[in-house]
Amino acid sequence: MPWSAARREAYANDQDNPDTLIAVTAASNRSKADKDPAEWLPSDTSYHCAYAATWVATKLRWDLAADEAERQALLGLAETCPAALVSYEPVP
Repeated sequence: MPWSAARREAYANDQDNPDTLIAVTAASNRSKADKDPAEWLPSDTSYHCAYAATWVATKLRWDLAADEAERQALLGLAETCPAALVSYEPVP
């Protein structure tokens, strides 16, 4: 179902979630662009588990779909991150 203009605006301006914006270098931001975890992960491997958990939480928070490559990448990360906790509050 297509999102309403109000939902698109709420998503674009989701400032209530501390994981919405994470400060990174310009180079890191450019290298990531619009890639999902199947195509890009932070260069700091110690952050992969937290990154994946945050990614999944955002997907769940906004009821977003994941393609098969993204899903497989996240499942692979989950296998290496048994202590990672996904915490989110769904958006109404």
